[in-house]
Amino acid sequence: MVRVPVGAYDCDVLVVGGGIVGLSTAYAVGRAAPGTRVTVLEKEPGPARHQTGRNSGVIHSGIYYRPGSLKARYAVRGAAEMVKFCAEYGIEHAVTGKLIVATERAELPRLHALVQRGRENGIPVRELGAAQIADYEPQVRGLAAIHVGSTGVCDYAGVAGQLALASGADIRYGAEAVRVDRRPGRGVAVRTAAGDVVRGRVLVNCAGLYCDTLARLTGDEPGVRIVPFRGEYYELARPELVRGLVYPVPDPAFPFLGVHLTRGVDGGVHIGPNAVPALAREGYGWNVVRPRELAGTLTWPGSWAIARRHWRHGAGELHRSLSKGAFLEAVRRLLPAARADDLVPAPAGVRAQAVLRDGSLVDDFLIKEGPRAVHVLNAPSPAATASLPIGREVASRALRMLAAAGGAGLPAARP
Repeated sequence: MVRVPVGAYDCDVLVVGGGIVGLSTAYAVGRAAPGTRVTVLEKEPGPARHQTGRNSGVIHSGIYYRPGSLKARYAVRGAAEMVKFCAEYGIEHAVTGKLIVATERAELPRLHALVQRGRENGIPVRELGAAQIADYEPQVRGLAAIHVGSTGVCDYAGVAGQLALASGADIRYGAEAVRVDRRPGRGVAVRTAAGDVVRGRVLVNCAGLYCDTLARLTGDEPGVRIVPFRGEYYELARPELVRGLVYPVPDPAFPFLGVHLTRGVDGGVHIGPNAVPALAREGYGWNVVRPRELAGTLTWPGSWAIARRHWRHGAGELHRSLSKGAFLEAVRRLLPAARADDLVPAPAGVRAQAVLRDGSLVDDFLIKEGPRAVHVLNAPSPAATASLPIGREVASRALRMLAAAGGAGLPAARP
């Protein structure tokens, strides 16, 4: 058992997870309460090695999300802040705008609904007829589209690295949290895989793919389980076919956006992702299997409920994973000029999706509190876009706990 001695603290706020949300939280604590000691534990040798550094780099506008939800509010606010942050620190970014394209008549009502949602969320949207699509994307075909001007792209790994530098926090890489001892009257102590013990007054759980595991280690029942979904990508061998960002109209019955085209800050064009169950929480390929993690997914009742509810969509996603031809067919709905040899395999990502016991996918950011602990339990896309507002929210909760414990800004003890 890891003990928390009275008065022996290495930091005031102890953040577990060095992705963009954890580092944004550390950054926000430093700005809101200078002098507060923050330590970040990250199991990898550097920041942003998982969800943050394995996505398409899109700065989302917030058009898809339910008005009033955290995703809607934080994405709209966060997009503007992310552009400003990148400009301030010289991080590669561009505000390109994007097209959402209807390729079938059945999609037209859903496209119109997105226009209405965008306006409710305060996002400028322009409706386009079929002929106007070529003004933005000459190679893209569709029946109608909308143009969302506030969407962009950036280097999120670069953002995470800058947040780490600007936070003033003690960032400890190669420090995997394996044990937690929490004493509500004292604080928390975390033992790392290397045997080090780090003691803090308040714990912040930003462990991403392992956030539910860390919550249980802390002694809190999260009420959800992370079910990992792998998103597979290709690079477009002829990037000149796409000028900016092109998305299909999402199906509201399925929680993912579908295969889309994204010109990144490096000039390359990402195609994807699909969404297939991963066989490990960091299962970036079919050959990565961790039996204990897979068993945890399979024994959670919600996993089977998802399978029953979305099996048709899931079968299609699986087909596109196993068949390059099927993936190409999905691409050609938007980009008819694409050929099989245009699709070059690219690194995959894994989405940490929180799932309730009844199989409902948590559709908003989810932050819960326990004694001396704040847990970020659902922060998939658009969390990178929204990371600065999310970080402020998590930091404010941690600082309130710290103040209640009488520890805000107190000097930390040496190990």
